[in-house]
Amino acid sequence: MSEYHVLGLSGGKDSAALAIFMRQKYPELDIRYFFTDTGKELREVYEFLAKLEGFLGKRIERLNPHRDFDFWLREYGHFLPSAQTRWCTRQLKLLPFKNWVRPWLSNGDRVISYVAIRSDEEHREGLVSQHDNLEVVMPFREHGIDKPGVYNLLDASGVGMPAYYEWRSRSGCTFCFFQQKIEWVRLLERHPDAFQKAKEYEKTALAHGSPFTWSQGESLEELERPERIESIKAEFEQRKKREVSKIRINPLRPQRQIPIDIDDLYSEDEGGGACLVCHK
Repeated sequence: MSEYHVLGLSGGKDSAALAIFMRQKYPELDIRYFFTDTGKELREVYEFLAKLEGFLGKRIERLNPHRDFDFWLREYGHFLPSAQTRWCTRQLKLLPFKNWVRPWLSNGDRVISYVAIRSDEEHREGLVSQHDNLEVVMPFREHGIDKPGVYNLLDASGVGMPAYYEWRSRSGCTFCFFQQKIEWVRLLERHPDAFQKAKEYEKTALAHGSPFTWSQGESLEELERPERIESIKAEFEQRKKREVSKIRINPLRPQRQIPIDIDDLYSEDEGGGACLVCHK
């Protein structure tokens, strides 16, 4: 019986920090790092993965090279994914991983999957193993590493944060329906070509009878109107000020200012949450 150690990278800060942690803490482990590519990632995600590969001194394996977002969108009759029907996570993230490890499990080998859920995320659970030989391990919980600890790992390694965190608070697909409206506005400003593509997907989906738009309650065409953009920006700043006012500084633990995550700043009319396998 062989033993395989695997660690999935989303292009986000937590999984990158876990890869750094495992490389430093357990250098003797032959960990296979992987990234399940939707074919619709931000350019900054690929740039960050390349930088991380340089630190790890190891190639990050790409899964799902043939059946990308466009393939599955056609398979689902051009119906957009949503919080109610997360076919994107199922087909573009979970299925490629299961197909990847299936030969090892079928052969009776043991697979240990390392998941980047932090010690301060008691409410979150990782992928539930559905096979006796697949073990899910959460090193950050075992070692008490929280959000500030993640930032420290990224800073100390020299890898730093992905560039998209300057304007966006999650990794994953460019068109993630869990984005806040302010993130759609910023996508329009930073990557207008990607925003335009998202509008095209949305129009095609609506023409095929899809009940969902990318952003809850309005189309991207409605969202991009100048007066609506100003309203979204103003509302977001108010929420941000309220959240910042709640932060309590621990004098016994000096630290840099830690940005507020997207999950801390959602409003009731936008919804919230995330597919952890995509954005961790």
